[in-house]
Amino acid sequence: MNAQQMHTARMRLRTPRAAAIAGILFALLFGAAIILIRASLPVNPPVEGLWLEQNADRTTLGLSLVPYAGIAFLWFLGVMRDRIGDHEDRFFATILFGSGLLFLALSFMAAALAGGLVGAYTQYPDRFFGGDAYAFGRNTMFSIMNTYAMRMAGVFMISSATIWWQTDVMPRWLAILTYFLALILLTIRTLNPWAPMVFPGWVLLISITVLVTNYRGTLMDEPLEEKLV
Repeated sequence: MNAQQMHTARMRLRTPRAAAIAGILFALLFGAAIILIRASLPVNPPVEGLWLEQNADRTTLGLSLVPYAGIAFLWFLGVMRDRIGDHEDRFFATILFGSGLLFLALSFMAAALAGGLVGAYTQYPDRFFGGDAYAFGRNTMFSIMNTYAMRMAGVFMISSATIWWQTDVMPRWLAILTYFLALILLTIRTLNPWAPMVFPGWVLLISITVLVTNYRGTLMDEPLEEKLV
């Protein structure tokens, strides 16, 4: 085996592991951020603004995790696309890449709105609830995250499952499960406040699957050319 072949073999070994590590980091960070924020920011609070008085620190901690989760997600997206390589369908690859970036941008936007609410209350606690800015910001934040970001997450999942089905780089049962979970995010009208946990949970599942199959050397370490013959 020459130096080029050894380098290629090492890259085939490292790429799925890098994707799995990035996916696990994203799932843990994004999931922790959702838990902290949702536990602090109820959908229908009994006393408006009480969560700002009692849980501002916890909300700020959750929001501080979102940028790092976004970095891990970009790493995860890039490594997964690199693994599929030339066998990636351009149509679904464009949808995969675009929906992934839109999900990330919308998540950042929702987090920025939540951070703006916390910051505005910290600076102007006496005047904060006097106008409509609080209600507008809070409703917009929920709409962006629960409707638009989750729809983009569903599209990302469907395009991923389709690429897996075509290239056979992931188990078929995982592709079928991905279609099912994606349809839930795409079709449900009123999302549960905890519904966004579906996406990081899904990323965690496929990341663990990648690690397990890579460790066994039965799926992810095989060249795609051999799988498609």
